[in-house]
Amino acid sequence: MKLKDKLATSFFELENKGILDLESNVHEIRSKAFADFEAKGFPTKRDEEWKYTSLKSVLNEDYTIFPKGENAVELKDVKKYFIHEIDSYKIVFIDGVYSSFLSETTHEGIDICLMSSALKKPKYKIIIDHYFNTIANKEESITSLNTAFSNQGAYIHIPKNKVVPKPIQVLHFSTKNKENLFLQPRNLIVVDENSHVQIIERHQSLSDNVVLTNSVTEIFANKRAIVDYYKIQNDQNNASLIDQTFVQQKDNSIVSVNTYSFGGKLTRNHLEFNQIGEHIDSNLNGITIIGNKQHVDNHTTVFHNEPNCESHELYKGIYSDSSTGVFNGKVIVAKKAQKTNAFQQNNNILLGEKATINTKPQLEIFADDVKCSHGCTIGQLDESALFYMQQRGIPEKSAKGLLLYAFCNDAVDKIKIPELKSRISKLIASKLDVKLGF
Repeated sequence: MKLKDKLATSFFELENKGILDLESNVHEIRSKAFADFEAKGFPTKRDEEWKYTSLKSVLNEDYTIFPKGENAVELKDVKKYFIHEIDSYKIVFIDGVYSSFLSETTHEGIDICLMSSALKKPKYKIIIDHYFNTIANKEESITSLNTAFSNQGAYIHIPKNKVVPKPIQVLHFSTKNKENLFLQPRNLIVVDENSHVQIIERHQSLSDNVVLTNSVTEIFANKRAIVDYYKIQNDQNNASLIDQTFVQQKDNSIVSVNTYSFGGKLTRNHLEFNQIGEHIDSNLNGITIIGNKQHVDNHTTVFHNEPNCESHELYKGIYSDSSTGVFNGKVIVAKKAQKTNAFQQNNNILLGEKATINTKPQLEIFADDVKCSHGCTIGQLDESALFYMQQRGIPEKSAKGLLLYAFCNDAVDKIKIPELKSRISKLIASKLDVKLGF
């Protein structure tokens, strides 16, 4: 059975059981979303936004939509994937199912819990009705598919005037079961006025089985809110991730989304910022280091709708062997958005003759009093710098590693959690196969 047909069967089975009909308005949203997906199907390279990324290789697998039974995972099996040097809240999922044993949630002044719980309980209905599925891109069929099946995921609501005392880790693990899994987590994050939160997200396969994850996250930053979001993508070569994050910002808010892509067979990151107030700061940073036949697609859009706002975008990529990178970044400045300051930069190094990067930075400016710039570079290591370091006794391998790490360093410096910064530095050193003394 084709995956699309299997999804249709699974959706209608769940509807008949009443599992998805938790609230009438949510039921209506899901039903319409699945109808949109059925009409459009999975995206293909014929779609302009997917021109350089094909899903054929991952859609031809025989996936289980919902795993059979629960698979126990002990802390010792997954501890290394936590940022365990820090105290944190944790929301952990095993094969798409919440693990209370590994999680640490709270309702003491802030809500850090499950999406499924929030959908069921009347006290969360006002937040769900006001925010759920309001900024997710309904033109994308793959987003509509996630909406149709949305149930498990993280629900985070930070009321106004709160500084969350420790970071929140959201971790999704797939286990050593005998099934190929198709997972669809849905996260809703609402940060009210004057509040601050740090969130770390990771998807990790623990086996050699094929895993496809279609994840959607909606982030709402209200007036003067600060959100620091970090995505660690260092999965097995059998795992693929379609990650879609939609951000809405209001006056004087600051949101930073940092994406670190080091592993996985195919990774597609769709990041969309929508500014609907003044004096907003949006930051998009990313590092990609891949090899073999890995594929990473970073697709970003920033909508400047109001005056006196800023956006800063910096993506660095290192590609070796037969790997493929894609960067497609858009900055759209509305006519009303005077005094906009927008910066976009994509720098890439190709280490293999068969490595490929398709980069397309774009500006669409309809205002006349703005300061906007964009650019991209594609090249190889500086041979003169490499020769200079070797002349001073540094072995060629170490010299290359130092130069490549220095290339990434300005994006690493954006990390505000010291323990996470150390972890990312070690991952970069590991990917570059050098010891850099961290």
